[in-house]
Amino acid sequence: MALDSKIPQGPLADKWTNHKNKINLVNPANKRLIDVIVVGTGLAGGSAAATLAELGYNVKAFCFQDSPRRAHSIAAQGGINAAKNYQGDGDSTYRLFYDTVKGGDYRSREANVYRLAEVSANIIDQCVAQGVPFARDYGGLLDNRSFGGVLVSRTFYAKGQTGQQLLLGAYSAMNRQIGRGKIKMYNRHEMLDVVIVDGKARGIIARNLVTGEIERHSAHAVVLGTGGYGNVFFLSTNAMGSNVTAAWKAHKRGAYFANPCYTQIHPTCIPVSGDHQSKLTLMSESLRNDGRIWVPKHKKDVAAIREKSLKPTDLKEEDRDYYLERRYPAFGNLVPRDVASRAAKERCDEGYGVNVTGEAVYLDFTAAIQRYGKEEAHVKGLNEDDAALVKKLGQEVIKNKYGNLFQMYFKIVDENPYETPMMIYPAVHYTMGGIWVDYNLQTTVPGLFAIGEANFSDHGANRLGASALMQGLADGYFVLPYTIGDFLADDIRTGAIPTDSKEFEEAENKVRSEIEHLMNNGGTKPVDYFHKKLGKIMWNKCGMARNEKDLKSAIEEIAQLRAEFWKDVRIPGSADEYNEELAKAGRVADFLELGELFAKDALQREESAGGHFRDEYQTPEGEAMRRKEFQYVSAWEYKGAPKDAVLHKEELKYENIEVKERSYK
Repeated sequence: MALDSKIPQGPLADKWTNHKNKINLVNPANKRLIDVIVVGTGLAGGSAAATLAELGYNVKAFCFQDSPRRAHSIAAQGGINAAKNYQGDGDSTYRLFYDTVKGGDYRSREANVYRLAEVSANIIDQCVAQGVPFARDYGGLLDNRSFGGVLVSRTFYAKGQTGQQLLLGAYSAMNRQIGRGKIKMYNRHEMLDVVIVDGKARGIIARNLVTGEIERHSAHAVVLGTGGYGNVFFLSTNAMGSNVTAAWKAHKRGAYFANPCYTQIHPTCIPVSGDHQSKLTLMSESLRNDGRIWVPKHKKDVAAIREKSLKPTDLKEEDRDYYLERRYPAFGNLVPRDVASRAAKERCDEGYGVNVTGEAVYLDFTAAIQRYGKEEAHVKGLNEDDAALVKKLGQEVIKNKYGNLFQMYFKIVDENPYETPMMIYPAVHYTMGGIWVDYNLQTTVPGLFAIGEANFSDHGANRLGASALMQGLADGYFVLPYTIGDFLADDIRTGAIPTDSKEFEEAENKVRSEIEHLMNNGGTKPVDYFHKKLGKIMWNKCGMARNEKDLKSAIEEIAQLRAEFWKDVRIPGSADEYNEELAKAGRVADFLELGELFAKDALQREESAGGHFRDEYQTPEGEAMRRKEFQYVSAWEYKGAPKDAVLHKEELKYENIEVKERSYK
């Protein structure tokens, strides 16, 4: 099947407007005759469910959490981008579009990214109307801060809990529709298969996680807003429940999986402390606005700090290496995430890491506290030379901007980041790969749509900070509600989709047989044993740096581990009850297949682009070396085992941006 991205004709700035003008619509009376299933209730799924229901469709929404409020979007901290140019610093729709394509290392689709930039401003207005408490400046106007990879301030935020506040906005919109009866909410339900009838997605098979009951649910279209697959690495910043299952089941039913190897390594996370950990904690990238990243210049100081005979605060300025400011003077500490992550790894690999394991660098707020303190003292007419007063005033400013993040760090690390620099290290965060979709956000399966992090479409090889929330809400509020109508316009006379068809029966039987296999396996090892082993293979051989030899061995090791899993995993309890180990086993089974495809995709991409760094392809300065022959989206078709997956290429054409070497110096 040839890939058809359905990108509209005409000038870039007019594509979305012209597309909306010509797209098929469903009139309000006919929307009442149409059912839509939305899987996932984070920012993408929640906003889509609320908007579709508001338009008049009958929506069934599913989440595996006990409430939509617990979707992983809640964990997003730093902010959401929008090209409103409130700061008057030169921002524009084109600038946001340009920064996003460049930040993604020229591996994303121009038309989709421009549309994202175009609708971004609407998101802020929508959320303000919902009561989202964005930070405001002294005059009461919405405030902005800067994020990595850009030279303007376009990020709207609510302290360090922006995701939570935006999700509450979407959740309140959902609740209104639940109250009206337009959304039927299924909490604690996990989608385990997509049902295809006459070539179209017409429903799902779901498991009630509380009772274990297997259920059939039908609709005229299915929307997946199920997030990313960072937990294939076991340790990531994702919630422990985050998984690839819904997307992977869709892949096995014919939806192509695009760019699976594109993973974002976030530069500012709390370092790993030991094998006891089950997840990692993100420290928002917004901290890089005011925090300066450094390591000691001399290894004798590194050794003393590790032995705790020297405090980082005792080190003089001339003995510190602010390596991002040194290497990238134009952007400094605000280089994109992939660049900052690789730079931290390089310093630690050279022996300058500051914690016991040697895998940490400092994020220091001393200079910002001093700067803000002097400014506050000046404004209040106080003594700017009073060091104690300046420090106190400066800490109050930092607390107002990032207080919950500092509190979280203190509770986890037991060190006061107001007094001692934070220790950070890169960790797996977001996944730019996902289900392939066209301009309408439809997958290669008609009637099956993917939105937010679940699709591949907007971020290329590296997502700029504060763009995840932007894409999730753009897709859910402003894109999918238009484009899904183009498909559903043919279904106004279809009538309700029955669930007693052979297709539903076959899909349900398939789900039941997989569950029975897991329950009756009689193995000896718990699920986490396999998940941790997979995570170590992925991190060591498919992580921040990759090479041909390691990727080939990773493919073999993952295949062997998957075979061992199906022979020797042990699931206690029964299938007809609440059984978290069974739910986890199903998710890890899918990770064990995805992991192999991930490594296969990384192996065929013989270039370094964004977060995908191949040792064989780097400049003399150690920067990523992109190659023109890989200017495509790799979309994989399921053919059984991951080793048999077939590669389809969507060539990427750049008509509005010059593709050149990416430099932040």
